[in-house]
Amino acid sequence: MNERESEYARKIVHYLDRGATELRPGTAYRLQQARAAALATVGARAPAGELATPQGHVGGWFGGGRASAVRWLGIALVAATFGLVYQQWHTMQQVREFEDVDLHLLASDLPIDAYLDRGFQNWLRTSYER
Repeated sequence: MNERESEYARKIVHYLDRGATELRPGTAYRLQQARAAALATVGARAPAGELATPQGHVGGWFGGGRASAVRWLGIALVAATFGLVYQQWHTMQQVREFEDVDLHLLASDLPIDAYLDRGFQNWLRTSYER
């Protein structure tokens, strides 16, 4: 905790202490009983979806610790897998498009000299890019 956070915490504690002195005794007793009951249940088990650390802190999904690192690694692996699958799918789509163009060209009734003509090759490039 840096100096700024320490000062902020001291101010909060001051306001809480000042407010606690103004409570009626019955209210203070009920708050003390509720706090004891809450602490007893926290010690028994961590809430669902959270992980209790050895220091007694409770961390959520992205809290600190080894479990968080494993989660982030899992997320990274899933993202990498999806990226690889998409790249492979996209490549296969391009190959299929090239196969279709080749099939249509080979199945057409054009003479072989038309394929060797430079103007025809340029026309194919421009018509394919549209």
